[in-house]
Amino acid sequence: MANTSKSAPRRVAFLGLFIALAMILSYVESLIPPLVAVQGVKIGLPNLVIMFMLYRVGSREAITVSLIRVVLVSLLFSSAMSMAYGLAGAALSLSGMMLLKKTGLFSPITVSVVGGVLHNIGQIAVAILITGTKQLVLYLPVLLISGVIAGVAIGICAGLLIKRFEKLRF
Repeated sequence: MANTSKSAPRRVAFLGLFIALAMILSYVESLIPPLVAVQGVKIGLPNLVIMFMLYRVGSREAITVSLIRVVLVSLLFSSAMSMAYGLAGAALSLSGMMLLKKTGLFSPITVSVVGGVLHNIGQIAVAILITGTKQLVLYLPVLLISGVIAGVAIGICAGLLIKRFEKLRF
């Protein structure tokens, strides 16, 4: 996206639209009953928006949408603690996804899987730091498996969206 003064209102509207979409997907995800009896296992629906942004728009915009979504969803629907977990997960996840995408060697599925796994690692790391309970690392294998499964599902969907909107200019 160009950074001209003419495009500034368009850019704000565009980012607002994707932030709203990511927030809606966060809300929809919160309505889905737990698929397993393990607390914290989620599909990662908002990551569809982030993956699309990363591939079709740019890293800076993906970061903007992701961070604003985490902050707003935490303020509106949860707590400061969930914001800390969400920001840690999002930062680590986005960093890994941007690095992999930048190489051009990996498919959106692989990028999404790495994002899902890193998100869970970031959240467990924050939980250990906050609680001082190192045993939380025992929870990681379940979260890593769920991160891989969710990452594959989101990666397939994101890949289809990315391909579908390949010719669309933002």
